[in-house]
Amino acid sequence: MTTRRVLEAAVGFDPLIPLIDEGLGNSAYLVDLGDGRALAVDASRDLRTLHAAAERRGLRVAFAADTHLHADFLSGALRLAHEHGATVLASAAGGREFAHRGLVEGDEVDLGGLTLRALATPGHTDEHLSFLLLDGGRELGVFTGGSLIVDSAARTDLLGPGRTEELARAQYRSLERLTRLPDDTAVWPTHGAGSFCSAPPGAERTTTIGAQKRSNPLLAAPDEDTFVRRLLGSLGTYPAYFDRLAEANRRGPAVLTAAPTLPALDAAALRALLTDGGHVVDVRPAADYAAGHIPGSLSIPLRDQFATWLGWLLPDGARIAFVTGEGQDPSEIVWQAYKIGYERLAGRLAGGMAAWRAAGLPESATAFVTADRAPRTAYVDVRQEAEFAAGHVPGALHLELGTLAPRAADVPDGAVVACGHGERAMTAASVLERAGHTGLTVLNGGPGGYAAAHGLTLAEGDPR
Repeated sequence: MTTRRVLEAAVGFDPLIPLIDEGLGNSAYLVDLGDGRALAVDASRDLRTLHAAAERRGLRVAFAADTHLHADFLSGALRLAHEHGATVLASAAGGREFAHRGLVEGDEVDLGGLTLRALATPGHTDEHLSFLLLDGGRELGVFTGGSLIVDSAARTDLLGPGRTEELARAQYRSLERLTRLPDDTAVWPTHGAGSFCSAPPGAERTTTIGAQKRSNPLLAAPDEDTFVRRLLGSLGTYPAYFDRLAEANRRGPAVLTAAPTLPALDAAALRALLTDGGHVVDVRPAADYAAGHIPGSLSIPLRDQFATWLGWLLPDGARIAFVTGEGQDPSEIVWQAYKIGYERLAGRLAGGMAAWRAAGLPESATAFVTADRAPRTAYVDVRQEAEFAAGHVPGALHLELGTLAPRAADVPDGAVVACGHGERAMTAASVLERAGHTGLTVLNGGPGGYAAAHGLTLAEGDPR
């Protein structure tokens, strides 16, 4: 690899290829090493985008590095070892139960002209490593995983409340260590906007050490105690499946030797699955679900955030079947489910809702209306806490979608259920209907439109 190409990589051009998962809010990276080989960093089990990028450039992945035991997705490193013969690089302290090269602080890996140096940066997890990419003695960039991220640092509460502050203090020292790198060193985090690993909103997914010294509010903290208060004060809730995946990654996800499929099921088979305790997830757009759906089904529209809500709302051992709409790709459902460890996929309803109706089986509908048609009644807001605090309908009952099921009894009959646009609200309505609620109205829109339609002014802050 020439010095020119190395420098291009350092500032974000080819051959550094970010692979962004908009739904999980994460970035993996593919680095063209210049000789037909590549380095992959924090690749997900869903390798479709990585494979496409590698094939376009004629690359074989020679190294697959994981910065930490991921809680929000299953790692693709083992699959890359199987398919490409990649050497898996990861922390020796992680206790991984599969073949890998275990690295400790200061270890270096010769990539063939470039060097990858392991930096111990605990905080997000105990065994977290950052990987510094070097051209001789020059620091080109650092893969920071869940340590330093754009304008923040990743959450430190994934190992339980008893460890949260201890890990936040470790995170402080790790960021302090990273900011001693030269200001022009590129920073390539894994977690970004949209990640429940505690990234703030924003469009930028990569940065530099110097830029973070100027803009990151955590780095502006005058001391460690202030840093810890700021970091812990920024932590919201996270999906339930986060508590399971780190251990699954430590053991090593099963290697998929063929693309998983979603068999076709007739209406009788789908009804039998429901009767037997299985789950039906309707992935059609919210408006289609509202117009007619299988009673007891869960609405999770197939979009970028599908995996997050599947993993938050259903147990990973559940048998799941799906209702799809016209033009929806079953492979997208499968890969989003498999990348977070959901593999008991029974199939999808052949012929969709038309087949269900043709079989004479029962059907439900849910009111889905714009703000001008929404009644002035109890208003249930299912957005995340930070969204609610930024602006909400006065008097709204705030119940985050991820915590709604056990609090379904707190929702008044005939309530308006709302989020920011309508998708999460429809999911919430389906959760509430499964709990026995009737007469719900789902808002097709957000709090601003509802407030304007009813002559209200949005309130800010948490009223509790």
